[in-house]
Amino acid sequence: MADQNKDTPQRQPGAEDADAAPPSVRLENGQLILSGRLLIDTIATLEPREQKAEAIDIAQVSHMDTAGAWYVVDLQRRMTGDTSQMPIHGADDMQSQLIEVVRTSMPPEDTGAVKPLSLTDRVEALGRKTASSARVGIELTSFLGQVIAALGNMVIHPRRLRLTSLVHHMQEVGWNAIPIVALMSFLIGVVLAFQGSVQLRQFGAEVFVVDLIAISVLRELGILLTAIIVAGRSGSAYTAAIGSMKMREEVDAMRTLGLDPIDILVVPRVLALVLMLPVLGLIADLSGLVGGAIMSWIELGVSPAVFQARLVSNTDVWHFLVGMIKAPFFAMIIGIIGCYEGLKVGGNAESLGRLTSTSVVLSIFMVIVADAIFSVVFALIGI
Repeated sequence: MADQNKDTPQRQPGAEDADAAPPSVRLENGQLILSGRLLIDTIATLEPREQKAEAIDIAQVSHMDTAGAWYVVDLQRRMTGDTSQMPIHGADDMQSQLIEVVRTSMPPEDTGAVKPLSLTDRVEALGRKTASSARVGIELTSFLGQVIAALGNMVIHPRRLRLTSLVHHMQEVGWNAIPIVALMSFLIGVVLAFQGSVQLRQFGAEVFVVDLIAISVLRELGILLTAIIVAGRSGSAYTAAIGSMKMREEVDAMRTLGLDPIDILVVPRVLALVLMLPVLGLIADLSGLVGGAIMSWIELGVSPAVFQARLVSNTDVWHFLVGMIKAPFFAMIIGIIGCYEGLKVGGNAESLGRLTSTSVVLSIFMVIVADAIFSVVFALIGI
């Protein structure tokens, strides 16, 4: 028994107490002396120190983890404002390596107020945005050329057209959009009749509200607002659907199998829009005229028979044709942009959401620009 006691190693007195001691910070001779266990569950008990010191001594620290190393580095930074100026004494090799890893991983200090942009910076930012917009325009033009080439190839080889996909997208774009388009146009007609009657009544020209409604709905608002609704509804759906396939690498799988994504994904969607947007425009025109006629009857006493007679006698058929001429071009813009942005989606959900929003905004913007161009052209040729 005595031999066993003799061979058993003896711990130094107080060693176990030092290992279990809580952490503490004290200032002695211009040095901050840390002691105890600097662990994630113990550093919260330390009081913050704001005194100025020349160095930090951690020779009495028995245990240190990443949280303890962060405390030392943060203390060093708060004392001097720079983690590289105040020396740290008493660290063993493991502690030094841990502190160095934490120091290199620390986020940079807040630099304060942002430096105001100079004229050169603003010109540079404008130039970069202009170059980016020009690059997008070139890519969209190239993509439009690919789609037109694919459509031309399908005219030569009709069997390449995916008829089932085309009918499906025509239903999604056209038939399922009829309620919202009809309701929107009906309310627009009501608003036009009501606001027009308020202004025209002052001059005793209430009957001209029929001309106002007819020209506004047939020539501009009917097809323009329909295109905006379709851009927000179907254009975003195109981007989301193709973008989801891009994220799941289904588009890459198609190319691996020798299938052209333009033929399979883009052409049916664009063709469905080109075919169905004029139909939706016609429905929007009829709904807008019906809404205007009802409000004119209620507000001005213009009967449906008088409204119809004035509409037929004073409204040129070109007002209706102008709207119908715009429809295929608006459809092409919406379809091309929606599919183009979908094919740009990367491998994350953030890219999908961002490009879907970009698709809607860019489609609506380009539709309005195209409408403005059409208005100028038709005015120049006298239509």
